[in-house]
Amino acid sequence: MRIYLAKDPIAFHKKLGGKIFVQSKLDKITQKDIKLIYTPGVAKVCKEISKNPKLKYTLTSKSNNVAIVTDGTRVLGLGNIGPDGALPVMEGKAMLYRKYGNVSAYPICLSTTNKKEIIDTVIAIEPVFGAINIEDIESPKVLEIAQELDSRLNIPVFHDDGQGTAMVALAAVINSLKLVEKNISEIKTVIVGSGSAGYWITKLFAHAGCKKLVVVDSKGVIYQKRKNTNKFKKEIAGITRPKERGSLHECLIDADVFVGVSGIKNLLKKEMIQGMKKNPIILALTNPDPEITPQLAKQSGAKIVATGSYNYKNQVNNALVFPYFMRAILDLRIRNITLDVLYNSSIAIAETLSRKELSPDRIIPDISDKRLQSRVRKSLKKSIK
Repeated sequence: MRIYLAKDPIAFHKKLGGKIFVQSKLDKITQKDIKLIYTPGVAKVCKEISKNPKLKYTLTSKSNNVAIVTDGTRVLGLGNIGPDGALPVMEGKAMLYRKYGNVSAYPICLSTTNKKEIIDTVIAIEPVFGAINIEDIESPKVLEIAQELDSRLNIPVFHDDGQGTAMVALAAVINSLKLVEKNISEIKTVIVGSGSAGYWITKLFAHAGCKKLVVVDSKGVIYQKRKNTNKFKKEIAGITRPKERGSLHECLIDADVFVGVSGIKNLLKKEMIQGMKKNPIILALTNPDPEITPQLAKQSGAKIVATGSYNYKNQVNNALVFPYFMRAILDLRIRNITLDVLYNSSIAIAETLSRKELSPDRIIPDISDKRLQSRVRKSLKKSIK
């Protein structure tokens, strides 16, 4: 099915009447088929699963089903638009899951913002799904929800805004460092934003060997003993132990890498980049409007510039990650999404491009790169113990 429309997104969505639907794996269904797929034949399948619940992974679609769970409190760059407003985003995500990972993903947009109710609901619907994708929920609540679900469910819980963004950001930095001939253990990286994305970027970059990390929020540098922090910011401070204090401008002096997940457009100024070390790397990942436009960043002296937007070159967007990552997670039955799992996936994404394929305007592969799935799967096999 292919519909060609004008560029107007309202007309596009209206014509489609929603972007997804559930489809049978059988092209035709005969009377004999009905006896097998429904009554009376299905009863035998039900009894077998009842006796041995593990059979649901081979006798039902559970092993290919993912729930995309949101309460609509932090959607893209739109903020709190509620579960109804979030539905088109979740449908789009489900399409990408299907197109690139052959995963059946279902939007679960909840009409509650209560943390306990969200957790209880996800636990209640677990029998249908092989994995949970937590999405577009405000911080720090989303981190608390993901942690609680991970401790209580027997299926993997993937926090795409946090873990997905961290994976693609690390892959982008790994390849960018090859171009500027710097080592991750020696660079200074400033991360702006301490929500779910900033939290996971900090953890994963530290795991990858980045020793000089500074995380900045609206109050400045996050450090130990700073007042007005939550447990996740305290964890960040314990990981980074920054020597610096003060504003973003002050922290960027002699920095090699800027990673922006602040949610604030035009936050990064020309003079801030000019104070960084030679050949600075700028990842301005706030969507839909980045912390600085690529044109201005280049004019300010940036060597490599990437954004999270498909309006520009060098899209460092978690859409590159989640279809392939989830396909591998489901196929390999990986229960715990550890830092090693995330790191190995980042390496696979980065190494999909050869050194000859890399350039300042192409630091990670395109989402349609057919090499991604096999490389991510092969890399994640290393994580299985």
